Amino acid sequence: MSTTRRHPPTRSRLLAPGLVLLAVVVAVTVGAWLQLGERQALDTRYSVGGSAPDRVDVDASIQRVDAAGRELVLRVLVTPRGRLAEAGGVSPVEDLTLQTSPSIRGDLAFKAHSRIATVDVPVTLTGGSITDYPFDAYDAAIEFGATQGGREVPVRMRLSNNDVLFSASVDASEIDGAAVFDVGLGRSNSVLIFAVFMMVAMWALAVSVLIGTWFLVTRRKGLVWPALGWMAATLFALAAFRNTAPGTPPIGCLLDYIAFLWAETVIAFCVITAVAMGIRAETRPD
Repeated sequence: MSTTRRHPPTRSRLLAPGLVLLAVVVAVTVGAWLQLGERQALDTRYSVGGSAPDRVDVDASIQRVDAAGRELVLRVLVTPRGRLAEAGGVSPVEDLTLQTSPSIRGDLAFKAHSRIATVDVPVTLTGGSITDYPFDAYDAAIEFGATQGGREVPVRMRLSNNDVLFSASVDASEIDGAAVFDVGLGRSNSVLIFAVFMMVAMWALAVSVLIGTWFLVTRRKGLVWPALGWMAATLFALAAFRNTAPGTPPIGCLLDYIAFLWAETVIAFCVITAVAMGIRAETRPD
């Protein structure tokens, strides 16, 4: 009676699962690091202004960036302090006016003895173009000065960004008692990574369809309906895939000219070629 000996697994058999596990760990680590960086960027508060007891505090946050409309929405909460306020900063003792930069549509006025509520203010964006998506970048000038009862009062302002699709770089300064912020806006890392992945995936699908078409034509396979169905489905699926781009960029942006339009052209050409050569092969006598 013969017995079979089981050989221990070789080093090469253990190497492949180990490399796969290592790649997964590295991918998860890099993803967690990128997410932590974006979370810290969103939690960052940029502040400027003195700490005088009689002042006006302005808390502003970027709620939404509309690249197509070339403006951002700034949510502003104004709180007078010290002798400028009553009821703990709920309302000013005299008429309060916030003077803004030219990129903001008009000054903000608050009546005396009236409760102050948050205000959404549109701010015009300068520079950049959405056709550069996903590498488009914009600038915004935000400035607030305050007057109460006809005299200037000091301002302390804090600015934050709550739009997860954009990252902000802020240069804060104080000029003659007014808070000035020069804001630079660009797509966040998550948007850039996903957009680049979309472009790579579009080209990969187009090349896959091209290789499949070459195989059908050179082997004279005729009309292979499963292959043709896959090619046609890819043609229409790419359009739906493109519409999932974060920020809904319009047709004609850089993403389209680098990948989408070319991929659609290649796939459409392959489908037509496969059908034409398949009909020719089917009608050719044996």
